[in-house]
Amino acid sequence: MTSRGGRCLCGDVVYQYSGPENWSGHCHCESCRRNCSAAIVTFFGVPRSAYRFTGAEPGVYESSPGVRRLFCRRCGTPMAYDADRYPHEIHFYAASLDDPEKFTPQFHVHSGERLAWLNVVDELPKYEKSASSVNKPQS
Repeated sequence: MTSRGGRCLCGDVVYQYSGPENWSGHCHCESCRRNCSAAIVTFFGVPRSAYRFTGAEPGVYESSPGVRRLFCRRCGTPMAYDADRYPHEIHFYAASLDDPEKFTPQFHVHSGERLAWLNVVDELPKYEKSASSVNKPQS
């Protein structure tokens, strides 16, 4: 079984997961952009049963009802998105992976919120709204 992981900028928050990702994609929503101060944010989902934090426990910020943003308490690096509406998985930021070059996104979500000055030229499917419009396997 494959095992991958990632970490924050300072190395305090470290995670590992085993098995394949459920999905991988870019998000253009305003909430994700503001959380990371980035024009686009890239995530992947893994089953809750397949991951663990092996370093310091991340801090938690409830960005809206039922939505939690996990981050490093020391350096502030965003680490994960955790939401009640996805009870079987957690979403990690792809850029936090130890080997992000081996990561391949599959689609874009919230394309309707894309910043006008961001020119997306890939051939990936682009969904106008939320990830709920994407058929994602559940664990």
